[in-house]
Amino acid sequence: MNAYIEWVKAYPILSAMLQFAILGTLGEIISKWVVQKSFKYPFSAFLTLWKMIVWALLSIAIKYAFVGFTGFVAFLSDKGMLPAFKPGSFGWAFSVSALMNLQFGLFLVVMHRVLDNIPEKHKNWANMDKSMYSLLWFWIPAHTVTFMMHDALRIGLAAVWSLALGLILGFYNRK
Repeated sequence: MNAYIEWVKAYPILSAMLQFAILGTLGEIISKWVVQKSFKYPFSAFLTLWKMIVWALLSIAIKYAFVGFTGFVAFLSDKGMLPAFKPGSFGWAFSVSALMNLQFGLFLVVMHRVLDNIPEKHKNWANMDKSMYSLLWFWIPAHTVTFMMHDALRIGLAAVWSLALGLILGFYNRK
């Protein structure tokens, strides 16, 4: 565990990119397996690489959002606009998670779909409402737990949450 934490601290962006590229893409693969009720690999090599690149790029924005929104909550607390929760407490973690997901989360969902549409050469905007609702029922609670963790563990846990959401959505979208 110490080696992992040291790696994340030494290479915060690279570690975020690798974790999300692997776990986010794996979540999409598992989701397809569950939907199709088959372990047939669902993507071409090109599409797999594309999805890994998309997740890696999104992870950069996610990493900076984590840093920015923790600072934003501290700023709002200092100005008396939010209660002065202790960093790492439930109230603080919920504040960071809610503010981040209700602002940045909307942008992230749309950008993820835009980037997913590029290689498929058609515009798929189906179920965007469900994606937006996932910010409320999944991401705010998940990131509340995430922000209660030590800083070095947050991005890794967020990448694991991406895999978990892929599994949940796979079961929800089964045919």
